[in-house]
Amino acid sequence: MNKLNEILEYNKMFVENKEYEKYKTTKYPGKKLVILSCMDTRLMELLPKALNLKNGDAKIVKNAGATIMHPFGSIIRSIIVAIYEFNTDEVLVIGHKGCGMSTIDGETTINKIVERGVSRETIETLTNSGIDIKKWLHGFDSIEHSVLESIELIKKHPLVPKDVKVHGLIMDPESGKLEVISEDY
Repeated sequence: MNKLNEILEYNKMFVENKEYEKYKTTKYPGKKLVILSCMDTRLMELLPKALNLKNGDAKIVKNAGATIMHPFGSIIRSIIVAIYEFNTDEVLVIGHKGCGMSTIDGETTINKIVERGVSRETIETLTNSGIDIKKWLHGFDSIEHSVLESIELIKKHPLVPKDVKVHGLIMDPESGKLEVISEDY
C-alpha cells in the first residue's frame, strides 16, 4: 500500500471514531503566540511538549532552518497574518542544535537537483534571471546568528507593530531543553 492510501485509510477510521473531538479548539491561539521553527522531524511532537503547548495554544510556522529568506515572503506573511488576524502579540524564533541547514551547501544541492533530472539549462536560466540558486539553497554557519537575523528582520519589518515582542531560542532536539539567545521584554 502506498503512503497516501495508508494515510487515507487511517483518516477514515480517525473520523469514524470521532478521535478529532479531543483536538477541537478555535483558530485564535490561546497563548497569543506565533512560533517560527524548523521543519526538522525531531521537533514535530517535541517542540510543543517542551513548550507546554496544547492544540490551539499557538500558531506554528515551520520551514528549513527556521529562517526568513525574504522580508516579503511567505514566512513573514504568516507572522504578520498571525499578528493582525489572530491577535498574537509575541513571536518566538526557535532554531535547534544540529540543524541540517547548517551543513547544506548550495552547489551540492544543485548537483543533486541535476542528478534527479532537472537540466543544467534550467539552473542557468534561473541564474541568468537574477535568482542566485546557490545562495538560496545555502544553509547557514551559525544557528545563533541565523536566529538573530530572523529576529531583526521581524522587529524591523515595516508592517510589524513595535509592541509585538520577538524572542530567540535554541532547542536541543535530544532533550527539548531551551536556551534563550534573545529576550524582548
